[in-house]
Amino acid sequence: MKKYFFSLLFLGFTSITTAQFGYTEPGTNAEGSEYVFTKIAHLDATPVQSQGNTGTCWSFSALSYFESELIRKGNKNPDLLAEMFVVRKAYESKAEKYIRMDGKINFSEGGAFHDIPFVIRNYGIVPEEIYTGLNYGSETHDHSEMFEVLNGAVQGVLSHAKSSSNGVSTAWMSAINGILDAYFGKDVKEFEFKGKKYTPMSYAKAIGLNMDEYVSLTSFTNHPMNQKCMLAIADNWAWGESYNVGLTDLFDACEYALKNGYSLAWGADVSEKGFSFRNGLAIAPEDPSTIETKGRDNKNFSDGGADKTANAFVTPGKELVITPELRQKAYDGKTTTDDHGMHIVGLYKDQNNTRYLLVKNSWGTSNYPKGFLYVSENYFKYKTINVYVHKDGISSALKKKLSL
Repeated sequence: MKKYFFSLLFLGFTSITTAQFGYTEPGTNAEGSEYVFTKIAHLDATPVQSQGNTGTCWSFSALSYFESELIRKGNKNPDLLAEMFVVRKAYESKAEKYIRMDGKINFSEGGAFHDIPFVIRNYGIVPEEIYTGLNYGSETHDHSEMFEVLNGAVQGVLSHAKSSSNGVSTAWMSAINGILDAYFGKDVKEFEFKGKKYTPMSYAKAIGLNMDEYVSLTSFTNHPMNQKCMLAIADNWAWGESYNVGLTDLFDACEYALKNGYSLAWGADVSEKGFSFRNGLAIAPEDPSTIETKGRDNKNFSDGGADKTANAFVTPGKELVITPELRQKAYDGKTTTDDHGMHIVGLYKDQNNTRYLLVKNSWGTSNYPKGFLYVSENYFKYKTINVYVHKDGISSALKKKLSL
C-alpha cells in the first residue's frame, strides 16, 4: 500500500459528537453537497495525521487502528504510537528477506497490515514522542531521498552477492542500519517515558495489545472459501495470511464489528474515478464516464490526486451492483490493485438508506470532512483488498465458518 498526502495536520473526535472533526450530524461529504449522512455507529479514534511524502500508509492506518483498540480496551487517552519505529524495523526485515530471496520479492516503501503485528511481536513498539523518525531536517515526513539511498545500498549488496564467490559479508546489515539511523534516528533499545523505563518490548507488553487476537479478512474467488490464504500482492513481503470469506460476509463483518464497538483497518484500491478524497467520498457510479477529471494523479498519489467533478459527488445516484464475479474480474484484470491503507471508524446511511463506512485517512485534513471520507457499501465490496479486525469483533456465525 503506497499512497500518501503531504499535510501534517491533526484533528480528533469522539463517539458522542462528530463536530470536532469538521461537521455535525447529519453530516455531508463536501460543501454544497446534497448527501445527508446519518450515524448508525461511530467509534473513537486518535487525531488525523499525515504520512507526508512517504509510502507508509500501512503503518499510519494500522497504528491508528491499534490506538482505537487501546481506547476500546479502556484507555481513553492512549499514547500515539510511533509509525516510523514500525517502518524502520520493517525495513530491516524486508532488506534481509530481499537478500535471502535473491531479489525475487518486493523491496519498496509499501507494506501491509501484517507488518505491524510482525514488528510488535519481534521488536516491540514505542510512543511517537520517543521516535518521530524525523532526523533529516524536516518537520514533515519525506522519504524520497532516504529510499533512493536505502534501495541503492540494498541493490548494491544484492549485485555484489550475485557476482562474488564469497556472497555477502557480515557487515552489510550494519551498513543498512547506518542509513536507517541517519534518516530516522538511532534505533531505540531502551527509553524513559512518563517516569518509567522501558524497552520497546516491555512497552508493548505494558500497553496490553495481544497481536494474536487480530485477523485479516478478504474475499476473492481464486482461493477456497472460509479458509486461510496468502494474498498475492507485492507488498505482502511478510507473507501474512487472511481468511477468505464470501463478499456478503465481508461487508457484514464490518457492519457487525462497528455496531459492536470494533473499528477495522482497511486496505483498498483508491485509484478509481469514484474515489475522491477532495470530495470526501468513494462511490462506484453506474456510469463512471460521467466523472470529469482535471489534471492527473502523480505516480505516487502524493497530492490527493486529480480534481474530480461529477453530479455523483453532489447528489446520491445509482451505483454498480457488485457481484463476486465483477469483483474478481477487476482483481484478475489488475484494475483492482493494492494501493492504500485506511481506518474504518463508523457506519452511516444516506437519505436513500444506502450504507457508508466512515473512513479515517492519513492524508492530512484538507478535505471537507477534515481527513475523513464516506465510502459506499458498493465501493467497499468492489475495491477492498482486506480488513483487519479483532476476533471478538467477528460474529459467532462467521467464527463458526472460519473455525475461529
